Amino acid sequence: MFPAEILDRLVAEELEGHFPCATIGRRIIVLEQTTSTNDAILQVPTANSDAGLVLFAEHQTAGRGQRGNRWEAAAGKGLWFSILLRPKIQINDSGRLTIWAIEAISDVIRMEFSLEPAIKLPNDIQLYGRKVAGVLVEMRAQEKAPHLAVVGVGINVNQSVEDFPPELQNRAISLAMALHRSINRQQFATAVLRHLDRTYCEQFVRADCSRGR
Repeated sequence: MFPAEILDRLVAEELEGHFPCATIGRRIIVLEQTTSTNDAILQVPTANSDAGLVLFAEHQTAGRGQRGNRWEAAAGKGLWFSILLRPKIQINDSGRLTIWAIEAISDVIRMEFSLEPAIKLPNDIQLYGRKVAGVLVEMRAQEKAPHLAVVGVGINVNQSVEDFPPELQNRAISLAMALHRSINRQQFATAVLRHLDRTYCEQFVRADCSRGR
């Protein structure tokens, strides 16, 4: 349905070029494969001090969803990434980050493609009653610094129905399936990160931090 040869590759340097002054996206890493981006981002040597770091993987072999569920990630066909943040919130307020992320991603889908996503709490985004994206927030307490938050995001972009396992084919959907055409993942990733950065600044940093961008 959506041939592999038309799929684009994520290029970290090109993505970074859009965010020289941003909080989210000023440093971007793209891995060919990892188990889980939430785990991999914490293994980056400068992770503890590099708030705003974004790590993408073209393929996740053990992506995690809510309540320990596995996230199916067809290689090169979705956006699987994690963001490292230090929001000045308590660990028991981590739900604020989940709501921020799913609302921001829903907004981008709506603005970019004129689709009408629905939020299914606690952490899913649906199209036509099927899951198109999900968010998993994990926080770690820090004694003398704002707590560390890892915001993991999975978005189904260019999968066809055959890319999902049989048990998920009636419950999952991709943007390409909804639009009947393939999506430029690099351009979509840029739009997603830009909106996440702007809304994160508005909600967790200061109200005017995104002016002039």
